[in-house]
Amino acid sequence: MATAATKATAPRMSDDAVKAKTGKTWAEWFKILDKAGGKKMGHQEIVAVLSQQHDVGPWWQQMVTVTYEQARGLRAKHETPRGYQISASRTVAASISKIYKAWHDEKTRKLWLPASITIRKATTNKSMRITWTDGKTNVEVGFYAKGIGKSQVAVQHDKLPDAKAASRMKTFWASALERLKGLVES
Repeated sequence: MATAATKATAPRMSDDAVKAKTGKTWAEWFKILDKAGGKKMGHQEIVAVLSQQHDVGPWWQQMVTVTYEQARGLRAKHETPRGYQISASRTVAASISKIYKAWHDEKTRKLWLPASITIRKATTNKSMRITWTDGKTNVEVGFYAKGIGKSQVAVQHDKLPDAKAASRMKTFWASALERLKGLVES
């Protein structure tokens, strides 16, 4: 977990957006959760307060809780209960099948991804679940149509051990996806 010295982050969503969906602004939620003892609660306890006492829906329970935890230094950026998680995505001028093949075909993959991976599950042109080279962290890849001749690939890498690893992998995936984009668009 983050320490008290963790730099607080700004909410990921505007006050207007959170108020439109929950009836309260970030400042109002933070005041409610502070009063309820949120600084000393675990994630699930905060979620329970939002659910049981304020009738907040499941998605918003998580959004409000994570934003509160980050703002109060209880959770660092990219931190989850199972470690750290990052994501990266690129929209490319290529078909989903071409992008999928660049991931699935080992020979093609080696042209842009300098890592030995294990594909655990693959659904053609839809998704992949991968065990990363360290054998401990997971990568999920999604493939999405974005119009005629355009597609998006989205990567989520989780169970990273710390913020430094998360930052390193965020940079790694940004570069890797740029190489992939260059390959499939050429």
